Amino acid sequence: MKTIPSSRRDHHLVKVCVFLITAALIAGMVGCDDYTPPSKDLEIRTWYDLDAVRDNLAGNHTLMNNLDATTLGYEELASPTANEGEGWRPIGTGYRPFKGSLDGQAYEIHDLFINRHGEDYVGLFGAVDEEGVIEDIGVANVSVTGHYNVGGLVGRNYGTVNNSYSTGNVHGTADVGGLVGDNHHAGTVSNSSSIASVTATSWPYAGAAGGLVGSNSYSGAVINSYSTGSVTGDRYIGGLVGVNSWDSTVSDSYSTGSVTGDMNVGGLVGHISDGSTVSNSYYDYDEVLINGEKIITIGALFSGAFEQWLANDKFLDVNEKLSGENGYYLINDVSDFKQLLAFGQNGTLKFRLTNDLDLVDEANFYIPYLAGEFDGNGHNASALSLNFNLAAPLGLFGYLAPGGNVTHMSVENINVTGWREVGGLVGSTWKGTISDCHSTGSVTGVPGGSFIGGLVGQNMHGTVSNSYFTGTVTGDCNVGGLVGQNHQGTVHTSYSSGNVSGIEWAVGGLVGRNGGTVSNSYSTASVTSDNNVGGLVGENYGTVSNSYSTGSVTGDHIIGGLVGANYGTVSTCYSTGSVTGSSSVGGLLGVNGYGGSVSNSFWDTETSGQATSDGGTGKTTAQMKDITSFSGAGWNIIAVANPGTRNPSYIWNIVNNVTYSFLSWQPV
Repeated sequence: MKTIPSSRRDHHLVKVCVFLITAALIAGMVGCDDYTPPSKDLEIRTWYDLDAVRDNLAGNHTLMNNLDATTLGYEELASPTANEGEGWRPIGTGYRPFKGSLDGQAYEIHDLFINRHGEDYVGLFGAVDEEGVIEDIGVANVSVTGHYNVGGLVGRNYGTVNNSYSTGNVHGTADVGGLVGDNHHAGTVSNSSSIASVTATSWPYAGAAGGLVGSNSYSGAVINSYSTGSVTGDRYIGGLVGVNSWDSTVSDSYSTGSVTGDMNVGGLVGHISDGSTVSNSYYDYDEVLINGEKIITIGALFSGAFEQWLANDKFLDVNEKLSGENGYYLINDVSDFKQLLAFGQNGTLKFRLTNDLDLVDEANFYIPYLAGEFDGNGHNASALSLNFNLAAPLGLFGYLAPGGNVTHMSVENINVTGWREVGGLVGSTWKGTISDCHSTGSVTGVPGGSFIGGLVGQNMHGTVSNSYFTGTVTGDCNVGGLVGQNHQGTVHTSYSSGNVSGIEWAVGGLVGRNGGTVSNSYSTASVTSDNNVGGLVGENYGTVSNSYSTGSVTGDHIIGGLVGANYGTVSTCYSTGSVTGSSSVGGLLGVNGYGGSVSNSFWDTETSGQATSDGGTGKTTAQMKDITSFSGAGWNIIAVANPGTRNPSYIWNIVNNVTYSFLSWQPV
């Protein structure tokens, strides 16, 4: 083992003693929690110099030459035998992150070894604060192992990593990346790359592994970067980024390495959610293997287009591929529709369908990401067939990005099967708009599948209007005939029919779980599941108003004709379907829980087979067809002459003493 020469060692001890005495004096005056040791700028030539950075976390440091296994201090500080086999001790922790700068001057740090299975914040730097900057450095031939937040260069980054790269092997449990494990809270990784092989053994944790960055979250940004190494893990596994979430961005970047995982797996990004975006970023569909196969996920681009994009300074001209008219690019056939793989990430573009699309020969083809506008122009895509549980979200359009818009579009005779965020038209949207659309056929969630909807799997802060689904929807939990989960979004002037079934909880004829607004809508679907089951909504934490359900509802615990479990507001609604269950069963509501309120709402005691409900007012069939039952409760309702007549000046119409109340907009 190499040792420090005696003169150097003595000098080092003197500095440590002076530092400790000074620290003790200052700590006694201001308190340890508020004390930041004085820092100085270092010129790094040896591993000892690099090690001294941990005592100078706010300094502006400069790497003066390459460091490797032959450089002074390696065996003691960064080798497989250092620190009792744990190797290098990362600079900066979650409590005391690095907040200075390191200018690598294009030098490399070679042969870094870290073996800290049970530790978080693992890398050359464990944690970098928002003021921290690391740039122009390479970490080569690394062998890094940790628990959470593990990267070849940085475990968790709140600051800036620029013009840097990594090679070697990185292994962890979750939030594992070739360069950065977790890019967090406005952290930026730019002009950087990794060819390191990345492995995550995430279960039973949340996972996330990426060739460059494991998790990019809370306004993190990955810009003009790439990865080429293989990535292996359980769930949330991406060639470039494992998870891109909470208003984070990936732009002008790509990946080329193989990806292996079980769920939420992607050639570029394993999973995208919560308002995050991807722009001008791709992987080569024809070259990148996902679990040994060619699979379309977010960022897929056919080989010819991918090569052209790279060769042309990451640019493709939509005008070379599609013709335009009145501000829209025209989609005339399936070949044109496939161009949305290349241009769907551009939120400034608008597309218009000019003909129906027959997808019978295009099994497992879909557009995984749409940021712009797609006007179906009254046309449909038929025979959509998707069947794999690796990618999410999944639908004709997998993820509708913030500001995305799909209108006047239908998907008919569909057969869509996936794991999470699965819908016939849209898998998931954040602040997107879906209007005047419908889907027919079958949507299925595999065992464990959640957020499954006939039209939309998950609506987050978005709007679904003037739309419907008819067919069969099946999943485990958060399953709805139209929308699986409506979270702080809006569903209105829409309906569902057919059959909806679940295994666990939050299963509804229209919406499985509602945490937003459902209004002026209805369901005639029959609904079956175990717990928290409703004819319209399975679980309500938001507002349900001017809506109704007529389908049968069957389950075990917390079963309601309209809503299974209500923790929000229900007003001006009714239900008529038969209701069957073992406990907490009600004609209108199964349970009206903490914070729940019900007003001016009714159920049919005869057709439901239920004389009681935890909220609402029970009425006979004759009373339910009498306008005075509703006008007396303040409903906006008027009598019309026959079932085919509509008076749109009122929300509700009724043929007095003949029909139940119906919504004035609904089809005859």
